[in-house]
Amino acid sequence: MKLINLDQTAFGDLIEPYRRELQTHCYRMLGGVQDAEDAVQEVFLKAWLRRETYEQRATLRAWLYKIATNTCLDYLRRQPRRYVPFTREASSSADDPIPTSIYEPIWLEPYPDAYLNLGDDPETQHAARETIRMAFIALLHRLPPRQRAVVILQDVVGWRAHEIADALDTTVLAVKSALHRARTTLAAAPETHDDLALDEMQHHEVETYMRAWEDADIPTLVAMLTEDATFSMPPIPSWYQGKESIRRLMAKTVFAGEAKGRWRLVPTRANRQISFALYRVSERPGVYAGYGIQLLQFEGANIRDVLTFRVPELLRTFHLPDILTP
Repeated sequence: MKLINLDQTAFGDLIEPYRRELQTHCYRMLGGVQDAEDAVQEVFLKAWLRRETYEQRATLRAWLYKIATNTCLDYLRRQPRRYVPFTREASSSADDPIPTSIYEPIWLEPYPDAYLNLGDDPETQHAARETIRMAFIALLHRLPPRQRAVVILQDVVGWRAHEIADALDTTVLAVKSALHRARTTLAAAPETHDDLALDEMQHHEVETYMRAWEDADIPTLVAMLTEDATFSMPPIPSWYQGKESIRRLMAKTVFAGEAKGRWRLVPTRANRQISFALYRVSERPGVYAGYGIQLLQFEGANIRDVLTFRVPELLRTFHLPDILTP
């Protein structure tokens, strides 16, 4: 099939089914939801303008991934690296003053599960889960952009070295060298733990967590943590580790004062992790304003990490309301 013979409508119909998986690919590369959406729009435009370059030696999907990867690399030349607090600096003490928030686009963002194209194959679903978890995304973003691209194309997309070399206009030797350096960096990173899928958990554990947060029940929340659990709330750059440190931080920040009824949690799904939309009580009686998206990482039956993105605008990405009313 010659793409050059298609009109714009037919061409759009042909490539539209790839939108979601290309957006997820761009998210892994860029770390931001809106950046990924913008990149895919650019990919589709480039594909239309360069459709005569499709020679049918590779699949249409592979051709689009090649365009998408190089588009993301162009983006990354102009943008700062994205982090979660854990990968940006050393842990803080709960006794320290809370640092000023950093609002520049340096933070990774949560990715709605609704955007994932999982299909019905259990192996595909498992692979998608393993390679979209926030811990994995954070590790990827420790890598320079081209190393990141090589790891994603091989370990996620499943390409061979010669296919990656063709996509990146480089040599197989350079691809293998980049992969070796990337794996060395990833192996030296702190160990991460897998979280349990929601259907593998007892629902009462999630309900207990929600009830404890809404009741400002700090002892129950702390009891649910692992001994070396971590807690962070970007765009605040600090992060905290250990039950006692997190307990003291909670007591002086999110649950300071009379906090029962201050928060409402709405379950959602992000990065294939148990997640919530957070709402905080407003000055209007019974009305809660959007606060952000919180991701939990489990280790066994206990919580290994609590990561809260304090960005109310993210709620719209998850198609959730800005406010909750009675």
